[in-house]
Amino acid sequence: MGFLDKVKEQAAVASAAAKDAAQKGQAKLDDLQAKRAADGLLKDLGTVVYAQHSGRGTDTSDGDKAWLIAALESHEAAHGSLALNLESPATGDGAAADG
Repeated sequence: MGFLDKVKEQAAVASAAAKDAAQKGQAKLDDLQAKRAADGLLKDLGTVVYAQHSGRGTDTSDGDKAWLIAALESHEAAHGSLALNLESPATGDGAAADG
């Protein structure tokens, strides 16, 4: 095998490795974007529920809740089940801690 053949072979191997790394990086980015989208939907749903609970709901609150739940179900169908873990640590009296 000549020198140029070796260089071409090494370039092909390096190119394949770079493509693989780019695909893995894109997959991680896609996962992060999907998680952020779901987090936003969950936050909005919590906002609507709390607004209703505290007497500050609007005429559109029920419709907003239904739309947000449908959007979350659609998101789960496309990206898999969401991790439904509470992020705020609970205190002894059941209230969320500041943080």
